[in-house]
Amino acid sequence: MILKVIWSDFAEKQLDEIFEYYFKNISNRTAKKIAGNILLETKKLGKTPFIGQMEDLLIDRNTEYRYLIYTNYKIIYSVDEPNGFVKIADIFDSRQNPVKVKRKK
Repeated sequence: MILKVIWSDFAEKQLDEIFEYYFKNISNRTAKKIAGNILLETKKLGKTPFIGQMEDLLIDRNTEYRYLIYTNYKIIYSVDEPNGFVKIADIFDSRQNPVKVKRKK
């Protein structure tokens, strides 16, 4: 069974901010490459939703969160098998203070 990959508004905003940062500070090409590769990483979750490790910093939440790593970015997501989707909750720059991942969205 292939699950649908959906994005929270917050995660979309984070991806937009990543793109904008690289667009303004490096180049359009780099911005497209990094944002595009993050999107590609999330696509594999439709077929293998439990590939990511549990996110220990969010263990106290009602929802079980997992993550994938792409370069410096942690892609945080949850799996809802009964409803047939994986939800991307956040794209977090792992160079930041790890406790920041607990921020409320």
